[in-house]
Amino acid sequence: MDVFETCREINDLLSAKNDIAARNLLIHLLAKLDETQETYPQVLNQMIRATGLFPYLQLANASWDQKFVHRAFEVDVGRRRVATLHREQSSVLSKLLDGTSIAVSAPTSFGKSFIIDAYIAAKCPDNVVIIVPTIALMDETRRRLFKKFSDQYTIVTAPDTRLGSKNILIFPQERAFGYLAELKTIDLLVVDEFYKASLSHDRERAPSLIKAIMKLSKKAKQRYYLAPNIKKLTDNSFTRDMEFLELLDFNTVYLDVKDLYKEIGKDDAKKGKALIDIIRQGGQKSLIYAGTYSEIAKIAKLAITEVPIVDRIYTSSFAKWLRENYQEDWILADLAERAIGVHNGGMHRCLSQLQIRLFEYPDGFDSIVSTSSIIEGVNTSAQNVIVWKSKLGRANLKDFTYKNIIGRGGRMFKYFVGNIYLLDAPPKAEDTQLEIQFPETILGSLDEEQDAGSLTDRQVERIIEYRSEMSSIIGAENFQRVKRENLLQDSDSNFLLSLASEMKKNPDDWRGFSFLNSNDPGRWDRMLYKILKLKPAGWDTEFSKLVVTTKTISDNWKRDLPSLISSLTPHGIDIDDFFKLERTITFKLSALLGDANVLHKMIVDSSVDISGFVGRMSRAFLPSAVYNLEEYGLPRMISKKIDASGLIDFDDPDMDLSAALQRLNYLGLDRVLAIKSLGPFDRYVVKFFFDGITPDEIIEAERAD
Repeated sequence: MDVFETCREINDLLSAKNDIAARNLLIHLLAKLDETQETYPQVLNQMIRATGLFPYLQLANASWDQKFVHRAFEVDVGRRRVATLHREQSSVLSKLLDGTSIAVSAPTSFGKSFIIDAYIAAKCPDNVVIIVPTIALMDETRRRLFKKFSDQYTIVTAPDTRLGSKNILIFPQERAFGYLAELKTIDLLVVDEFYKASLSHDRERAPSLIKAIMKLSKKAKQRYYLAPNIKKLTDNSFTRDMEFLELLDFNTVYLDVKDLYKEIGKDDAKKGKALIDIIRQGGQKSLIYAGTYSEIAKIAKLAITEVPIVDRIYTSSFAKWLRENYQEDWILADLAERAIGVHNGGMHRCLSQLQIRLFEYPDGFDSIVSTSSIIEGVNTSAQNVIVWKSKLGRANLKDFTYKNIIGRGGRMFKYFVGNIYLLDAPPKAEDTQLEIQFPETILGSLDEEQDAGSLTDRQVERIIEYRSEMSSIIGAENFQRVKRENLLQDSDSNFLLSLASEMKKNPDDWRGFSFLNSNDPGRWDRMLYKILKLKPAGWDTEFSKLVVTTKTISDNWKRDLPSLISSLTPHGIDIDDFFKLERTITFKLSALLGDANVLHKMIVDSSVDISGFVGRMSRAFLPSAVYNLEEYGLPRMISKKIDASGLIDFDDPDMDLSAALQRLNYLGLDRVLAIKSLGPFDRYVVKFFFDGITPDEIIEAERAD
């Protein structure tokens, strides 16, 4: 590929207003030069400038005007770290700095989140609220912002953290309600992956996200909503006064799609061989989208048979650590020995974080097999993306999700070209039009006067009806308190009304509710089954498994995980089931019990309060700080060793997350690493954890003149 001839072709394409083709050809050329480490001639820098990809400008051989452009698009992104924005990033940031509320749809590689950092560094707002779809993305965002802004801001991710004078709050939407009363104003409300407010994209979570958006928007001076691959945003009350920016054509990497499925057809043997051939290529990172849990298992079996064990310090140590701390014969350990990880959204968060970290090391994981969690949970990318199955659970993959998956291919400065290997036929291409409809189920949590602008006359009538019916059961004063303090977590007002009605009609059925406060888990059965039957659908498992796992994990702090997991085997529960069940119990079941407790106190017996039990369940029956530290990347088994060493007493009621972080920072990394019971990989994990709670040094970035 001749540089000057290719630059001439790029210039011709730009003259013909074919910017997309020009940018793609330019990126191909940059990839070739990256392989040979050639210096860019000025004419190539000029093409980079013309396409708006300013970060790619190579300053060593640049003209004065090219250097000027590079500097003109530089911004502080925190701790005086200077970075250069590309043209469209700069346009988005400029609008935000002018005070415009915007909804942005752009490719995965665009750098939408990066703009948040530049905004905070420039405007120094008092309160920023960032709503993210998953706990994993929450921690990734926390780590990034903590390193840059923790000297100026309180970074809040856990419930009950005290706010400071300046705050950055990062939550999944369910946690945001706990801070509504404390936040008087929000300078910037960020909603990442805001397409999840559409019932067609996430039926289960859309109602609670819309509820959060409505309540937070009332306090927000400015809003910034982010999404990939949305071509058009239909008129709706939630984004009506926002500017919609569709920037899907501005790519910073090129995706080279290889249609291997045409040759493979329905031949499973060919498909398996194609996968193994790709992942056994040396020195390339691959994300493998499996589509379903069963397909992950199929790929795992194939990989263990066909991929040899590698001799690498990180992968071998991780495999050994998994066998010691989780299960001796766990398939994840077998895969880790072959430099392959698994990301499915079900494991303990620290395991997902560690695997992503190992994937980023040259001598760590070569591949990660995943479900859709890899596109919802983390901002990671790879040189290769392999689509093994065009499924999303039981449903066929839609073009919108497919584009999100393949958008993980390539990364600025690392992989100019992302290789997309399709081992299954992709969905039909379509332009996604986002429709955000108002879910009737949340009406009961709204106010007919304050929210009237977003509602129809019939919806206002329904709110008044709900208030009247619920007030007749719990009393007008209690109803106002429930709304004011956001005491009920469920977004389905119809369900809450039916639950309150059932308690009013049949109070005797709730005898024994207080047994949940017992220290004897054997006394919990009847009431746990009763609570589960209130919402018979959506648990994805038998009630008996939820009940036995609840009782078993009540010993989470006393017993080790291998012991707990093996004790559940006779009940047909394996390690993967254990992760899913623990997650369901701590989130879904504890929330349902919490709502039942609020209504029970108002309707049946005000002297019975199981909030202590609900709190322990929501923390997987671990000490508060231990559970929250696990979200920060410190696994419970290491917290146990820290506790046993006497450095921190996690059983101390005052030892919450803030106190634990303060104590750990006071102790310092070396003091914790000196604990004799820590193994080699424990120490690696501790270093990874401390890296996430340690601010970056303030630097003055070097400038090229």
